[in-house]
Amino acid sequence: MSAHRAELSRRGFLGGSLLFVAGAAVGCSTTPGGGDAKGAGTTLNVWSHAYGEAGTQQALTRYAGEFTKAHPDIAVKVTWVPGDYTAKLNASLLTDGAPDVFEIGDFSQALARRGQLAPLDEVYGSERSDFSQGNLDYMSVDGKVYGVKMIDDVLMLHYRRSALEKAGIAPPTTFDALASAAKALSTRNTKGLYLGNDGLGESPALAVLSNGGSLVTDGRVEFASPQAVEAVTALKRLTDDQSVLLGFTTDWWDPSALTQGVVPMQWCGLWAMPAIRTALGDDFGVLPWPALKSGGTPVLRVGGWTSCVNAKGRQVAAAKTFVRWLWVEQTALQKDWSESYGFHVPPRASVAATADKLTVGTAKETVELAAKYGRHYPNTWDTELSAPFAAAAKKAVSGQGDPAQLLAEAAKVAQAALDKQRS
Repeated sequence: MSAHRAELSRRGFLGGSLLFVAGAAVGCSTTPGGGDAKGAGTTLNVWSHAYGEAGTQQALTRYAGEFTKAHPDIAVKVTWVPGDYTAKLNASLLTDGAPDVFEIGDFSQALARRGQLAPLDEVYGSERSDFSQGNLDYMSVDGKVYGVKMIDDVLMLHYRRSALEKAGIAPPTTFDALASAAKALSTRNTKGLYLGNDGLGESPALAVLSNGGSLVTDGRVEFASPQAVEAVTALKRLTDDQSVLLGFTTDWWDPSALTQGVVPMQWCGLWAMPAIRTALGDDFGVLPWPALKSGGTPVLRVGGWTSCVNAKGRQVAAAKTFVRWLWVEQTALQKDWSESYGFHVPPRASVAATADKLTVGTAKETVELAAKYGRHYPNTWDTELSAPFAAAAKKAVSGQGDPAQLLAEAAKVAQAALDKQRS
C-alpha cells in the first residue's frame, strides 16, 4: 500500500481512543461497572494506552459505565496502560489474558493477517457512509475492515510567533528555511527546534515524503530510493548545526518544550492545542513539515487511534456490541472525546460537522492544512519496518556511515519483514 496523501477537502476531513487490561500488572484497572454490573453474565476487558490529556481516564471509565447501563448483561473492565503500550499489547496478545477490545495507534495490517483482529464490517451498519473512505481503506485488508477509527490526530510544526518576529524570521516553508531558522534561533542555552528526545522523532519519514519519496509502495520498501537518501542526508544539517533540542523531560507529543519557552519551534499534535493556547494565548502558529526543496510537497501527518476486537477472544460478539455502541452509535460521546480532552478530528462526518472548536482560529487552520497536505503512513508500516529505517537514519545524520548504504541495508531487513507480513 502506498503512503498516499489524504484526498480530502476541509469539510471532508472534518467529516472524514479508548481502551483497557484485565487484571494484568500493566496499569490501573477499574472494577467492572455501570448499571447492575454484578449481575452481568459477560465481562469485557478493554485496553487503553495512557492518554496525556487530563480527564481522559475518567471519561473512558464513564463511557464504559454508560454502556453497561444500556447493556446490563455486559460489564466492562477498563485498564489504563502506561509506558510502552504497543509492546505490552503485543505481549498480551500472545496469552490467554489478552483484552477483548483494544486500541492501536497507527493501524497495522499485520495483526489482521495473523488472525488477531476480527473483521468489523457489520459493526458499521448503515452508518458506514458517514465514515471517510480514506479511513476505511486504511483499516482494510483484502476487502475487510478490521477497526473503527476513534479519533483522527493531526501532527504538525508549532512555532512562537513572537520569537520568530523578534528574530526577523518568516515562518519556514522549505527545509532550508527551517534549518536556517532553527540555527538562528539557537543560543548558548537554548535550541531552535524540538523534534523528540532523540533529536529526530518522525523527521526522517516526513523528509522522505516531503521530497516526493515513499516509505512502502505496493509491497516494496522504498525508503532507500534516491529521493529518500537525499532527504535523510539533508537532515544531517540540523545535527551539524546543533540546533535541535535533545533529551527534554517529556517527548515530542507533550508541548511543554514550546510552552515553557525552551524552544520556539516544536513538532507536536492537534491534541495539545488547548494546552498551548492556555499557556501562550494567540502567540503561536502551525505549519506543515516543509517541502525539502522546490517541487516537493509539505506534509502533515494524520494518525489517530483505532478500536479493534480480538478475534481470538472469548467474547467477540459482546466486544463488537461495545465497539459499535461507543464508536458508531454514541455521537455525543464521540464529540466529547474529540473536543473535551485536547483536540482531535472526529472520524464520523456528522460528528465532525458539530465540532465547533475545530472551526475557528489555529484549529481551523490545522484542519485546512491537513486536508491539503495530510498523509497517513502505510498500514504495513509497523515496528519491524520502521525500526531499521529509524536506526539507519539516526546513524546517517550523526555521520556514522554513508546514508545510501545505511538505508539500503535497512531496506533489505525491512523488505524481508514486509514479505513475511504479507505471506
